[in-house]
Amino acid sequence: MARKLPAQENNMNTKDKRKKRVRAKLSNRPRLSVFRSLNYTYAQIIEDGKVIAYARSQEVKSPEKVEGFAGKSLLAYHAGVLLAKKAKEKGIGDVVFDRGCYAYHGRVKALAEGAKKGGLNF
Repeated sequence: MARKLPAQENNMNTKDKRKKRVRAKLSNRPRLSVFRSLNYTYAQIIEDGKVIAYARSQEVKSPEKVEGFAGKSLLAYHAGVLLAKKAKEKGIGDVVFDRGCYAYHGRVKALAEGAKKGGLNF
């Protein structure tokens, strides 16, 4: 079994610390959790460990152009709008944004702005 290099161990510890710090500030409202892979962006609204609504950038078909977004960020923006629509159908309007270990930049920011545009309040 391959041994982790010290740099990899520190990287994982930094991500774990960031997740813990971000989640410590969350309140008892449902949270909008974001996962970003190399090609796609996923988001879900979680309350008490149960998924209420979810969306992913793969579900977006022929997105409209939005100024300031292109490529994967554009797909993430429309995934946020789609998630907001699904949440509104379930009666969820207020959520807490949980960015996890990711910086509020790029696709994560685009998804958040799309969800805001769709009607979710952070």
